[in-house]
Amino acid sequence: MIAFLSASIEMAVRSFANALLAVFPFLPASLATNPEQIMIIIGFAGQGLFAMRFIVQWLTSEGQGRSVIPIAFWYFSIGGGAVLLLYAIWRQDPVIICGQGLGLFIYLRNLFLIRKSQSNAAKGDTA
Repeated sequence: MIAFLSASIEMAVRSFANALLAVFPFLPASLATNPEQIMIIIGFAGQGLFAMRFIVQWLTSEGQGRSVIPIAFWYFSIGGGAVLLLYAIWRQDPVIICGQGLGLFIYLRNLFLIRKSQSNAAKGDTA
């Protein structure tokens, strides 16, 4: 299953590379033959998104003078985790797949609990 998903991702990346080359002919032709180049960029982008969650949390905490986890933390977690999961599937790395897959569930669950809490608070305000 992972091998099939990895091959599917690679085909999509090759198609994306061909589209990039059609739009930007000055890019190196090796993009179409070496999907690794694009996937490494995607992997670093996922790491960047994942790192942004800590930067957002740190800046928010500094601004409020106490430790705070803003909602943006969870959105950056989901974005970074999803991109890293895609990269891990392409690499066929079961350790990262398990870690990011479980993490995505936790991040989504936290957002669900936050929304539920906000909904309950809003109902309490109108009652």
